[in-house]
Amino acid sequence: MSSLTVALLQLRGPGPDPERALREGERACREAARLGADVALFPEMWQIGYAWWDDFTQAREEYELLATEVNGPFVGHFRELARELRMAIVLTYLQRTPAGPRNAATVIDRQGNPILTYAKVHTCDFSLEAELTPGVEFPVADLELAQDSVRIGLMICYDREFPESARVLMLGGAEIILTPNACDLAVDRIGQFRARAFENMVGVAMTNYARSLSPKPHPLDECNGHSVAFSGICFDDLGRPCDQTLVEADESEGIFLASFDLDLLRKYRKLQTWADAYRKPQAYKAIVADAPAPIFKRNDSRRTP
Repeated sequence: MSSLTVALLQLRGPGPDPERALREGERACREAARLGADVALFPEMWQIGYAWWDDFTQAREEYELLATEVNGPFVGHFRELARELRMAIVLTYLQRTPAGPRNAATVIDRQGNPILTYAKVHTCDFSLEAELTPGVEFPVADLELAQDSVRIGLMICYDREFPESARVLMLGGAEIILTPNACDLAVDRIGQFRARAFENMVGVAMTNYARSLSPKPHPLDECNGHSVAFSGICFDDLGRPCDQTLVEADESEGIFLASFDLDLLRKYRKLQTWADAYRKPQAYKAIVADAPAPIFKRNDSRRTP
């Protein structure tokens, strides 16, 4: 049987302390490997614990200081760790680029090779993420497993609230979408994520930060755990509805495993009616037209790069 086990690393944020993030991240990866995971998935911008500053000018300066390169020592450490553990790692960090810092994730394969780096396309431009440079595409890659390979794509947090994100990844051939996250996962947000799996016939897995132990967390840092994964398989062989939930964590810190049956998912995708089977792209021109209705116009929205 071909399968993929994803370890959801539901940790508490290390704060803007990359050395702590490195130590605690390595510890979590080693435990995930001990539990038999094929992939360890970090929450969003783990390298800096998705730190926030109330002052935008300070945030801009701090982001510039904390940003790191794909070929820098932070990512390099986890490349060596992935090679040692023979386990893939989806590492999240603040990426330094000539265009400015990006909210990024790199997929490191079990040989320690970075096979895909993705920058968050749907940055929260109404917040401090206005200081970050958005990504411009949704790449996919084939991830080698011990006995098989699987085509994966990434979304980051706010990306999952736009159906186009998962749709483009599915059209690129993604079978599994991995999603680092950092927010309060209310029931409707989890419902959105479930819908992305249903409508695209893809498996999805999302890691959020555990709930903070602080009695007064920053209002922009009220993560609540509930890391979750859905199989993308919503009906059995007889056409009867089935629950696609693989795992939903509580609010506590921990490592939660989601195991995807790739054989079953591929069989389901061949037979069922969603994803790209019966779409009518010629009717969707409004989706890519840059013409928002007046009620949706926002002066701070970066609609185009």
